[in-house]
Amino acid sequence: MVIEMNSRTNHPYGLCRNILLAVSLIVPLGCTTDEPADPNAPPVGVTDTPELTKVDLALNWLPEAEHGGYYAALVHGYFEAAGFDVKIIPGGPGVPVRENVATKRIMFGISNADQILVGRAQEANIVGVFAPLQASPRCIMVHEASGITKFEDLKNLTLAINENSTFGAILKKQVSLEGCRIVPYPGNVTQFLLEADFAQQGYVFSEPFLAEAEGGDPHNLMASDIGFNPYTSVLIVHADTISESPELVASFTQAVAQGWKKYLADPAETNRYINAQNPEMSLEILAFGAKELQHLCQPASDNAPIGDMTVERWQQMADKLLGCGKLEADSVKASEAFTRQFLDEPVPGSGNPS
Repeated sequence: MVIEMNSRTNHPYGLCRNILLAVSLIVPLGCTTDEPADPNAPPVGVTDTPELTKVDLALNWLPEAEHGGYYAALVHGYFEAAGFDVKIIPGGPGVPVRENVATKRIMFGISNADQILVGRAQEANIVGVFAPLQASPRCIMVHEASGITKFEDLKNLTLAINENSTFGAILKKQVSLEGCRIVPYPGNVTQFLLEADFAQQGYVFSEPFLAEAEGGDPHNLMASDIGFNPYTSVLIVHADTISESPELVASFTQAVAQGWKKYLADPAETNRYINAQNPEMSLEILAFGAKELQHLCQPASDNAPIGDMTVERWQQMADKLLGCGKLEADSVKASEAFTRQFLDEPVPGSGNPS
């Protein structure tokens, strides 16, 4: 027992009196029970709770609405309730999410179906386990005043895209782009606002909103109109993790599913958190994004669970990538790029059962 000396206890008589008083208070406490204390019991005031499993989740881009369900699982405690201490790592240009999951530096990551297929062709043994965005938000943003209403109208203008991306390759394969000058995607809408003959790639709930907020007149050509429609913001994990720790993957995936259900129903609190992580995403644009996600996240059938995937959709994407030269023949099996085994209420015959 440590006794702190101060102006009220530094007199010898006062000190002895305090010691006797402390002893008289302590001794009876040990005599109030007839049974010996359990040596394995936790200290008084400490609950005997299981230790949370630390897990990293790497995003494919900076925090945005497309990651809303993952953040909702963190904000609303679904990860913690499932036994996880999750760190969400923001992405950005050039961040090697697929490679980090493939080399097991990161347990879970976010990618898109086209990138997963390309990665697997390059021997990255990654697997998609949950696909929140059923329809791709990818678009080409043009000026309403240009009169462009379809991809075939993209002529004689400046087009900002990631030319070497899978979308860029499919676009150039299927659309003539007569007279178009291809420049790198700038990552903002500044040039679009300055030039009437400028078009650029974007996500339907991001760049168009920003352009309109600045007085622009964006019109969106959806990439799905030319067959580019990969599952987006897909949760990926290494195949070894699935085989070695299926219960862990199942618990994590179900927490993610809860997060997405919550975000689609009530995104406000999660949007405030995302805004704090990425202030460039205002609450207004996040609210707009959450609204757009309502239809982008709808499964193909009413009885399919959220995050569902089908082998037909994966094969269609693989065929598109093969046709534009991003995949070689027999370099990847679409049925091995994903699994439905961790989805709630699986639908017979709707995809890979393994």
